[in-house]
Formats: sequence, structure tokens, C-alpha cells
Amino acid sequence: MPEMLQHDFMVRALLAGIMVAVICPVIGLFLVLRRLSLIGDTISHVSLAGVAGGMLLGVYPPLMALGFSIVAVLGLEKLRRRFQNYAEISIAVFLSGGVALAVILLSMKKSASSDVLSYLFGSIVAVNDRDLTILAAVSLTVLLTVGLFYHRFFYITLNEEKARLSGLPVNALNLLIMVLTALVVAASMRIVGILLVSSMLVLPVAASLQVARSFRAALWLALAYGLVEVSLGLAASYYYDLAPGGTIVLLAAFLLVATIALRTVVERFLRRSSQEAASLRGLTNR
Repeated sequence: MPEMLQHDFMVRALLAGIMVAVICPVIGLFLVLRRLSLIGDTISHVSLAGVAGGMLLGVYPPLMALGFSIVAVLGLEKLRRRFQNYAEISIAVFLSGGVALAVILLSMKKSASSDVLSYLFGSIVAVNDRDLTILAAVSLTVLLTVGLFYHRFFYITLNEEKARLSGLPVNALNLLIMVLTALVVAASMRIVGILLVSSMLVLPVAASLQVARSFRAALWLALAYGLVEVSLGLAASYYYDLAPGGTIVLLAAFLLVATIALRTVVERFLRRSSQEAASLRGLTNR
């Protein structure tokens, strides 16, 4: 058994990390393909206000962050429908509003700086049994919901207008995806951190899209990238005493760059091989 798994807090962190590595790419794929990558970042900033509010009121911060996030996505989706041609306005409004509210609430709770840092950047030691229970419940909810509505989510991701014309409840499905995103962000912040959790929604998916040739393949590859990033990131953070959230996200960024570079090399090799084969065929025909 590896040394780090002899500690209960590392076992809890690894279990939580595996769940985060699964649910973030599952939701992130739908967001990225619909050009809503910044939604995760917006919700994470709103959840920071929830954490600050929980500390101020003496309520368990992740639960308060979850409540704030769900309320935010309800307003975000309504505002996004109002400004259909300028959807980024709704993102900017809630992102800036969430940060402003968080700053005000944190200024009212001056003695919580160390606790806030653990939520901002993630903390292996901070993961407890209650966090695992909440994350497990969220993971089960997300996976069951995506499994149940998979084809509907895929349809509105592929072409929202055609899905609307076919009779699908597009607005309700959009709202459901937003609520699932809020659940994922609020539940994942203990491992990756509020400021970095949106990266786990995007980076594994971005890497998988470089090599996948279908939606289903992109989903499975994104899960594989996420699991590798979280597992290696947690191990590196333990053995080298690094911040877990930053280590995981930095590794995710490295794997994305490496995937792009590898794809470029392979494409050049295949292009050169096809050119050489064409030249040989030309010489043979002569």
C-alpha cells in the first residue's frame, strides 16, 4: 500500500477526488460544447459568497454555498433567456455580483482567513466525512440525472433550435444542466478550491476533444483525463507538500498542452506519410 493511503485524511481526499474527477467532466462536456465554459467560474464566485455567509451565520459553509449556487443559476438562466443575443451579460452580472457579495461578507467575518483559504484553494486535510457524504450524494444525483436525460442533453447540446422545434422542453433542460453545474461546483470546492474548480469542468474536456471522434468517446476520455489528473495531483501534493487544487489544475493544463502537441506531431507525420505515398504512386505510374 502506498504510504499516503496509510493516512485516513488521504483516503478521504482520494475518494473525494475520484468523485470530483468523474462529475466535473460529465457536466463540463455539455458546458464546453455549448460555449458556456465561464458558467462554472461564475457559479464558483457566487459559492464563495455562500461560504462567507455560512461562516458569518454559523451554518456549514458547503451547504450554504450550495444554496447560493442554486439560487444564482436560477437567476442566471432567467437573465440569459432575457438577453439571448448577449448571453455573456448575465455571466458578467453574476460573476461580479458574487465577488462583491463575498468581499462584503468576508469583511464582516474578520477571523476566518485560514478557513477561507482552504475553500479558495482546496485542502486535503479539510476533507471530512460530512464532505464525503455530501459529495457522494451529489455525485449519485448528477450521474443518475445525466444517465436519465443523456439523449435529451445531447440533443440540445447538438442543436438547441432543432430540439425546441421537436418539442423538447429546452428551457427546463437548460435549467436542469445549470442546477447540476451548481451542485458539482459547490460539492467539489473542498478538493480543488473555489477559484480552480471551474478548471476541472473545462480542462479534461478540452484535452479529450483534441483526440475524440464522437461525443461518447469525448466523455470517456474526459473521465480518464480527470481521474489521472486528480490521482497524480493528490499524490504530488502529498509527497511534495504542495497545494492540492493548484497541483491538480496545473497537471490538467500540462496534459492539455501535451495532448495538443502530440496531436500536432501525429498529424504532421500522417500528412508527410500521405505525401510520400502519393509521390511513390506518381513515380510508379510513370
